[in-house]
Amino acid sequence: MTHAHLITDPADALTFAFGGNARFTLVSQKTGNRKTYRLKEKADRFGSVFFAQLLTGPDNTADYTYLGYVKQRHEGLIAGGKGNPNHPAFVALDWVLTKLAAGDMPEQLEFWHEGRCAKCARVLTDPVSIERGLGPECANKE
Repeated sequence: MTHAHLITDPADALTFAFGGNARFTLVSQKTGNRKTYRLKEKADRFGSVFFAQLLTGPDNTADYTYLGYVKQRHEGLIAGGKGNPNHPAFVALDWVLTKLAAGDMPEQLEFWHEGRCAKCARVLTDPVSIERGLGPECANKE
């Protein structure tokens, strides 16, 4: 059983988003719109790249569409050759990541994680792990 958790601290949200295998939902309190994203890390000889995807179908483990990538956690989202920088979900994620990197959690934003580790995607059951968004083994690897 997974436990959804609201993250209210911008540094914690940014750490979770860039955990390596994070799935999270952004909710606008103003409009009620919500979008679920996945940021998945791919490391190579030049460093880490985080590929951003949007949940676009009913299977929340497989139905994701590529949006773009982030080279470093304090840079904005880059569309690349296959992304669309004008897509509303791209614009929203880029805005949120920029705000979080600046230490700002927008008042009208809710940042939820699904109760899975941001690094390995295992279900979290311990309240401390759920709060932090990382299981005990992955937290020790930080």
